[in-house]
Amino acid sequence: MKEVNLDGFTVAKTIVDALEEKKGEDILLMDLQGVAPFTDYFVICTGTSNRMLNALVKAAVDEVREKHSLKTRVEGTEMDGWILADFGDVILHLFSPLQRTYYNLEKLWSEGKIILHLQ
Repeated sequence: MKEVNLDGFTVAKTIVDALEEKKGEDILLMDLQGVAPFTDYFVICTGTSNRMLNALVKAAVDEVREKHSLKTRVEGTEMDGWILADFGDVILHLFSPLQRTYYNLEKLWSEGKIILHLQ
């Protein structure tokens, strides 16, 4: 039986677990409740190759669909170096190392609380 739980933190944890299993690097979970009007959490992760970025987004989307029956909208491609997956209460940002440094979302959204940082 599928677990249906639309709590944002639970979805974010599912995403983090999927990324960690696929060897995503520098995984960060940020609580943006009260900071960003469009989402509650950011999950930010680095993938070291185009193939890895694809594997990471696929793993996250598949795991959330399986456990929470949530569909998502994915924007960007591995060639862009930034893939965004919008799960509603959680937004996943997958970056190449260069794009992550360039966009520096951690600094841009520094008012948010870092809940988890796996390096």
